Amino acid sequence: MIVFPAIDLKDGTAVRLLRGEMDTAKVFNPDPAAQARAFAEAGFRWLHLVDLNGAFEGRPVNRAAVDAILAAIDLPVQLGGGIRDMATIEAWLEAGVARVILGTAAVKDPDLVREACRRFAGRVVVGIDARGGRVAVEGWAEQSDLEAHDLARRFEDAGVAALVYTDIERDGALQGVNVAATAALAEAVSIPVIASGGVSSLDDIAALLAIEDRGIEGVICGRALYDGRVDPKSALALVGAKEAAGC
Repeated sequence: MIVFPAIDLKDGTAVRLLRGEMDTAKVFNPDPAAQARAFAEAGFRWLHLVDLNGAFEGRPVNRAAVDAILAAIDLPVQLGGGIRDMATIEAWLEAGVARVILGTAAVKDPDLVREACRRFAGRVVVGIDARGGRVAVEGWAEQSDLEAHDLARRFEDAGVAALVYTDIERDGALQGVNVAATAALAEAVSIPVIASGGVSSLDDIAALLAIEDRGIEGVICGRALYDGRVDPKSALALVGAKEAAGC
């Protein structure tokens, strides 16, 4: 299982939000590239990026910060936020992003997701951000009537590399991962699932490791890393121990 440290970009800085509300932004590092280097030096194998401004505006906004991060580290990066058309997908992949995350587009333009998967095999992730089990879009500002499981099943045969499942009510709240909902989604489809939202301690990572064989690819960790509630060395050791045990 992969632990993805998260960098959420707002106005060129690394921030964390509470439940996706932009007015709750707390700056944790004014230099996102330096933060990315710190995560790389800690031993993480991937980096999760979100262009928060882009998610609300429907277009890339923090390009300079992303470029600086890509230049600063030699880790694969997955990026979401404001990616709504093929030109943007192509631009980010050509810039060096390993995987793009499509959220709003998955709801509003599923054909784009399918075409992107055909053209860029293994490099397209679908983001499913849910509040009360229903998918939210446009930077979580707009609530749909679509159930998370139904959205996931739409792409069962599309070639999606993974699903990022975020429980919005827990995101940034340090209330613990919604393990039950994550497991239920992973069992409903054959696409690997990445858990997001609410990680507060090593116990959350351990709980997901316990159900890894149900289809859990990884977990995204944000505020708990910045606040020191999750120690990078301990988190990676926990995951590494299970990998070493071959179970």
